[in-house]
Amino acid sequence: MSNRFRLTLAQLNPTVGDLAGNADKARTAWEAAKSAGSDMVALPEMFITGYQTQDLVMKEAFARDAMAHVDALCAACAAGPAMAIGGPLIQGDQLYNAYHVLKGGRLVAQVLKHHLPNETVFDEVRLFTPGPISGPFSVDNLTRIGTPICEDAWHADVSETLEESGAELLLVPSGSPYYRGKYDTRLNHMEARPVGTGQPLVYLNMVGGQDDQMFDGGSFVLNPGGALALRLPVHDEALAEVTFEQTDEGWRALSGDIAPLPDAWEQDYRVMVETLRDYCGKTGFGKVLLGLSGGIDSALEATLAAAALGPENVRCVLQPSVDTSDLLL
Repeated sequence: MSNRFRLTLAQLNPTVGDLAGNADKARTAWEAAKSAGSDMVALPEMFITGYQTQDLVMKEAFARDAMAHVDALCAACAAGPAMAIGGPLIQGDQLYNAYHVLKGGRLVAQVLKHHLPNETVFDEVRLFTPGPISGPFSVDNLTRIGTPICEDAWHADVSETLEESGAELLLVPSGSPYYRGKYDTRLNHMEARPVGTGQPLVYLNMVGGQDDQMFDGGSFVLNPGGALALRLPVHDEALAEVTFEQTDEGWRALSGDIAPLPDAWEQDYRVMVETLRDYCGKTGFGKVLLGLSGGIDSALEATLAAAALGPENVRCVLQPSVDTSDLLL
């Protein structure tokens, strides 16, 4: 067995419903992983469809089309590293949130999401069937990888079962939306997994806006004990390689770049800008029209719109009131 395993993390921004566009992004990431000499490239949860799809994924024609795009990637990316990508899976009359592992033109593994979130912005209990806890898989007889899909990593039973069945590395493909302090919440929960199970953990989050949700990236790699080995930037697409080395204590991630983490105010600002930019870009709106009262609220809205779309794409109409400053009249 080789004593090194190199993984490319693809923290990318999919578009809900754009199957061909998302597949192109995955193919480009795979080509970058091949050039970097990686053994595998990993993409986030439900990447081929975009996330969250809401009821769209319940349309059988759409789900089967998404599966066909995964099959096409499997054939096109046969000569190079493995690819792990999230997408739907239909089996009989059941629909699953799945993670597909492709290598050498064939399907190596399919992991099914076990714990389906059903609170706040999530409604997965209605959309999907919970799958069984899957065992680990390997790529070219390298390290045995266990894959808790997003919510599964927040529950100890999945990680503990994976450890008991021989997993040496945990890879968590995720679609986790932002709220203030969310990175620290994720980190605290994920730190408990390497401490409790003794394996390195890769948390791979998507990035980008979808309607009222913003996925903020900030993917990271932890060694047992909770030591941070790598962190990708928040709110930006990124590709990064992480190398794992086999030691007497098990597999360990070699240290990589630790992207800076902006403070809460800067992150809130970036979220507002990126959400507006993606909403307009993914729905085809190139310009916006704003009514300005002259107050702080509308001034901030104009600032955000200009940052997201460019000042040349923002049209403002003054709507003065008795309280409007004479400077604006």
